[in-house]
Amino acid sequence: MHIIESLRRGIPPQKGVEEYSVGMDKLINGIKKFHFPSISEVGKIRFMSGSWGSGKTHFFRLLREIAFKQNILVSNVELSIDSAPFNKFEQVFYSIIRNISTPSSYENLDISNLIPFGNLIEEPLKTIGEGLTDSMTITYEHFSEISEKLMINRGIDIDFKKMVKQYWETFLPENADPTLVETKREEILQWFSGDGTISKYRKNFNINKMVSRKYAKIMLQSLAEFVKLAGYKGLIVLFDEAEQSYSIMRKTALKDAHNNLLSLINNIEKNRGIFMIYATTPDFFSDSKHGIIIYGALSGRIGKLEEKQPSALDTVWNLNAMSPKFEDYKDAALKIRKIYCDAYYGAESEISDDSQTIKFIEELYKTHPPLHYVKFWRVMMTSLIRKFDLQFDGEDIPTEDLYIDVMDRLRED
Repeated sequence: MHIIESLRRGIPPQKGVEEYSVGMDKLINGIKKFHFPSISEVGKIRFMSGSWGSGKTHFFRLLREIAFKQNILVSNVELSIDSAPFNKFEQVFYSIIRNISTPSSYENLDISNLIPFGNLIEEPLKTIGEGLTDSMTITYEHFSEISEKLMINRGIDIDFKKMVKQYWETFLPENADPTLVETKREEILQWFSGDGTISKYRKNFNINKMVSRKYAKIMLQSLAEFVKLAGYKGLIVLFDEAEQSYSIMRKTALKDAHNNLLSLINNIEKNRGIFMIYATTPDFFSDSKHGIIIYGALSGRIGKLEEKQPSALDTVWNLNAMSPKFEDYKDAALKIRKIYCDAYYGAESEISDDSQTIKFIEELYKTHPPLHYVKFWRVMMTSLIRKFDLQFDGEDIPTEDLYIDVMDRLRED
């Protein structure tokens, strides 16, 4: 029902993308074959290029659903000047923390799919040893067991460990005052978000550093290790370069962003448990003022944007080179028909059958100009739902009239 309601409004659904996605099988299967099995052992980064409407958002949502089935966490980060500029990597880290989503949050129909970072910190309490009791307290034996597993992990920074351990302590029986417990947890979570001063945390929690620019990359490595301690295979970080933010950076900020990206690439293998995908536009590679070509070392490490079908083993995936075939449109249309019938009892006998649906798509394809700014994918999805709605309500109109109606609605949006 969520899929149908979204497509009815001409909006790609947040969830259920795998149910109707077509045309990306080769790339997705390659990721599942070459990257997912080794995600806990080695860090990796890939770059994805695509113009507006090329399917970057669709791909991210599809990959998220598949990752969840593999017990992998996902953090979808929008890189922008205001919230997560790459020249300030500590802010990128904070955004990764804020945007982590889990398989359980997805299954619970939480459209935002986000969880408080504290929930992730609690995961080892539930997965190691006896776990949390119904009263949400843990025994001293259980606390000692999970604390030992945390403290012997050499991949996690000592202050990261201390803050996690003290967060776990709030679940011990003697912590009876819920107000004090909640205050302490909030202070610890604020440390992960870079809030507060080092003097405050040194006094209250006996730590020696903040999650600042200097230590952000170390904390990222720690996060990667902690995710595995929490019982997950790893974490996928999906970077979406919003509004070509690199093109409006000042020269010094752009240089810092390029340096941070180069440092991340050079040290990515240390982030065992993290698979990063950096999505951007073609100008990122070719812009003579702001693109990576102005920084030879960075350009050399990433490589060129090639006009070829993307393969999972490539460093750069060019979505613009993935030209949809007409067979893809037909396959997607039949999947949407099945979803519609699943959503509405009795629709199977009232709406177009498979052959009639294919005929409708053929007529629609001939009607829509090939170079129109509105992609045929969007026109097709919206038109299908509109046609099925009319038929299920006892009406039907010619393809050309329905097309005009749908295009008027899409232009208004």
